Amino acid sequence: MLPRRHPPPSLPRSQEIDLGEGAPRQIASGLRAHYTLEQMQGRRVTVIANLKPRALVGFMSAGMVLCATAADGTVHFVCPPEGAPAGERVVFAGHGGVPAADPKLMDKKKVWDKVAPGLRVDDGGLATWEGVPFGTSAGPCAAPGAPGGAIR
Repeated sequence: MLPRRHPPPSLPRSQEIDLGEGAPRQIASGLRAHYTLEQMQGRRVTVIANLKPRALVGFMSAGMVLCATAADGTVHFVCPPEGAPAGERVVFAGHGGVPAADPKLMDKKKVWDKVAPGLRVDDGGLATWEGVPFGTSAGPCAAPGAPGGAIR
């Protein structure tokens, strides 16, 4: 008789993500259908950190993990480049260092709703907003498995 196989550990409804703030943030990602716990642990991700915390799935979610959807429907993380420190602010090429919007202001002015439609992965796998790559001092963020995909 073959040993009974156990399913891989399920991804919890929330993840604790280190953004270099001293304590990890609890964030609901909605990635349970796409990744296991093992596939998420230790992974470097890009997070929208200046959103107003929201009650989701029974806890306060304090951010959003950016992912891109490929043409085949698979979901890929928008990853910071190697060497970027946890919590480094993402900037957009050609756009000045305007301070990040306050979460209350982001919510009040619906900034995310205005910005989100322009987020895409270019044909080379770079994460862009309206065609402008974004990244850190270590280089651009990318989702190479989702060229042409929408970022959400």
